[in-house]
Amino acid sequence: MKMIKERNTNLELFRIITMILIVAHHYVVNSALLVEGGPILSAPTAPASLFLLILGAFGKTGINCFVLITGYFMCTSSISAKKFAKLYLEVLFYRVVIFCIFWLSGYTAFSLNEFLHCLFPINTIRTSFTPAFLVFFLCIPFLNILVRNMTQKMHAYLLLLLFFVFVIMGTVTVFFELNMNYLSWFIVLFLFSSYIRLYPNKLFDNVRVWSICSIVFVSLSVVSVVACTWLGTVLGLNLSYYFVTDSNTFLAFATGLSAFMFFKNVRIPYSKTINTIAACCFGVLLIHANSDTMRQWLWIDLLDNAGKYASPWMPLYAVGTILAVYLICTGIDLLRIRFLEKPFFVLWDKHWPQISAWFQTRSSALLRRLNISDT
Repeated sequence: MKMIKERNTNLELFRIITMILIVAHHYVVNSALLVEGGPILSAPTAPASLFLLILGAFGKTGINCFVLITGYFMCTSSISAKKFAKLYLEVLFYRVVIFCIFWLSGYTAFSLNEFLHCLFPINTIRTSFTPAFLVFFLCIPFLNILVRNMTQKMHAYLLLLLFFVFVIMGTVTVFFELNMNYLSWFIVLFLFSSYIRLYPNKLFDNVRVWSICSIVFVSLSVVSVVACTWLGTVLGLNLSYYFVTDSNTFLAFATGLSAFMFFKNVRIPYSKTINTIAACCFGVLLIHANSDTMRQWLWIDLLDNAGKYASPWMPLYAVGTILAVYLICTGIDLLRIRFLEKPFFVLWDKHWPQISAWFQTRSSALLRRLNISDT
C-alpha cells in the first residue's frame, strides 16, 4: 500500500497565518483607503490610519513566507505533470469563472483582452504573484539540479551575493537601483529555503533564537511604518511602507525568514482540520485577489472599507471582514476540491499512463530530429 505523507501542521498553520496577512494587506492597499485623497493619506498619523497601515504592512512579508514554505518542501521533491496541472487548472478555473460571473451579471462589459488573459494566465511576471509563481513552479526541477550539485560552500556564497544584490540594493534605493521581478525573487527565496532544508544545523533548529528574531523584526516593521508615516508628513511624501514596500526589502525579508524558521521548528500536534484549511490557501488568493474588477467589487463596492474608516467600530470591522473573506474563500475552494478537482484527477490517474506514453514517444522523436539527447 502506498503511504501518504502527512503535512507538517506547524507549517500548514503558518501558511494560514501567511494568507490572512496577505488578505489584510489587500484590505488596505486594494481599497480606497490608501488612494490620493483617501482617508489614510488625508490624516496619515491619526490613530485609525496608523492602525490600518500596521494591519496591512505584512502582505509582502506574507508572500515571502508562502514561497519559502514552497521551496522548503519542493527542494527535496519532484515536480510531476499532475502537481503542475492541479496548480494551473486551479488558476484557470477561478480566472474564467469569476470573469464570467462579473460579465453575465452585468457588473462589467465583456473584454476580449481580459478574457484571453483568463485563458492564458501567465501574462506578466514582474509584479503579479500568480503568473510568476506558475513559472517559478516550472523552474523548480532545474533549480533542484543546481542546489544538489553545488557544494555547501558554493551555496552559501551564492546566498551572500544574492542577499546583497536583491535585499541590500533593494532596500537602499537612494544609492542603488534594482528592477526586481517576482520570478527572480522567488528563485532567490527558493535558494534560501533549500539551503535551510539541505544543510540543517543547531542554529536553524533553535526555536528560542527564531522566536526572538521574529518578535524583533515584527516590532521593527511596525516601528518603521509609524516612523516613516510621520517622516512622510514632514516631507509631504507617502513613505509609510518604505521598508516593507516590496518583498525584497530588508524588513520584509528578515521578518518572513525569521517567522518561517520559528514555525518550522515549533512543535504542533497533527491536525487534519488545520491541514485541510491550509490546502485552500492558494485558492483564497486566487479568489479575493482575482482581478482589478474583483478588487473594486469586494473592497470598494461591497465592503466599503473607506466608508467604514470613521466608524468607532472600524478595527473590529476590519479584522472581522478579513477573517470573513478568508473563511468564505476557503469554503468556496473546499467545494471546488470536493466536486471538481478530486473527480477530475480520478480520471487523470486512470488515463494519464496512456497520455504520458504517447507524449514521451512524440517528444523523443522530436528531440532525435533536432539532434538533442534526452539523457
